[in-house]
Amino acid sequence: MKLAVIEPKSVSFAAGVVAAFGAFFGLFIGTSQGSGLIGVLGGAILMGGLAFLAVTFMRDQEKTAKWGILALFVIVGALLSGIPGAVLGALLGYFFGHIIFWVASGRYRTAVPPYATPGQVLWHYAFRTIAGAILVFLITPILVVMPLSFNAENFFTFTPEMLSFDPAGYSLRHYRDFFTNSDWQQALWNSVRIAPMATLLSVGFGTLAAIGLSQPHVPFRQTIMAILISPMIVPLIISAAGMYFFYSRIGLQGTYLGVVLAHAALGIPFVIITVTATLVGFDRSLVRAAANMGANPVTTFFRIQMPLILPGVISGGLFAFITSFDEVVVVLFVGSAGQKTLPWQMFIGLREQISPTILAVATILVVVSICLLTTVELLRRRSERMRGITPS
Repeated sequence: MKLAVIEPKSVSFAAGVVAAFGAFFGLFIGTSQGSGLIGVLGGAILMGGLAFLAVTFMRDQEKTAKWGILALFVIVGALLSGIPGAVLGALLGYFFGHIIFWVASGRYRTAVPPYATPGQVLWHYAFRTIAGAILVFLITPILVVMPLSFNAENFFTFTPEMLSFDPAGYSLRHYRDFFTNSDWQQALWNSVRIAPMATLLSVGFGTLAAIGLSQPHVPFRQTIMAILISPMIVPLIISAAGMYFFYSRIGLQGTYLGVVLAHAALGIPFVIITVTATLVGFDRSLVRAAANMGANPVTTFFRIQMPLILPGVISGGLFAFITSFDEVVVVLFVGSAGQKTLPWQMFIGLREQISPTILAVATILVVVSICLLTTVELLRRRSERMRGITPS
């Protein structure tokens, strides 16, 4: 098979690829203006034509052409939408300035094996483009909430002052309302009371279940595992309705204990899965050696097993905590007004009174979740190092 050589590509090839990217971005811009089809066609034509001109006349002046494209996008964006348009134009100009000459010069081949066929090269970048688009769709709603939480007005939209980056359009009033309003503080206190207790129960029962189910002599292991992780699979509304009818029969409906037990049941599957994954690389000869030295099962667990599986236990506990802290459906069924949690208060704020304080609370929850997930990732890497696996 002939090896691929990094060499300049034709003008038509570069213009076609850039036109595809232009159509992709044009879809979003056109949709925001009321016509996605016009956005696709306009983006493809404009970006394809820009790539054609840049490669035809300035192939040997790449740096100058990039700065020119960047300046062009900034000027057009500023004329159309002011400062926000200039910022968006700068980002798009930087992207298209690099993508045009990256494709035209053939440098895109350096990221794939030299023997890769054109189809394999296409799939290599198409897969990454699709993954990036999915990431953008998932992250964009979260990113939009954050600046809106600093809105000086009681609106859920960007005001003209915010779009023009006027300091008068930004304020911490919604954060002050969250920290001074008695309803929000009571909801926060309930969440802080319920989530840690549910996490402790989830970690305790989930860890013991994972260790027990990892033993090869346990009968019906797969069936028991399926039952224990079913709260993660069954629709939450079904679990909540079942808990309501069961708890109302035994007197737990509307109590703190009932909410804690319900959240613990939702968190146990996360602990079981993470601890089970950690136990996959566990050397059971260590347990047998401890038993030969006279250690009882309890001592063996705390002195031998727990230090090695601790990253998985903590990771599962963090997931259980996030699940309990963010859960709203189950607490609506099994809780009462006295157990109104933070997500419940946010739900009320959306249904009964449109309170922009919800945006501030959502931003705080996002920051907390990011910190917890970062901790989970660090623990995962530590667990891999302890088991002799080098993180990628």
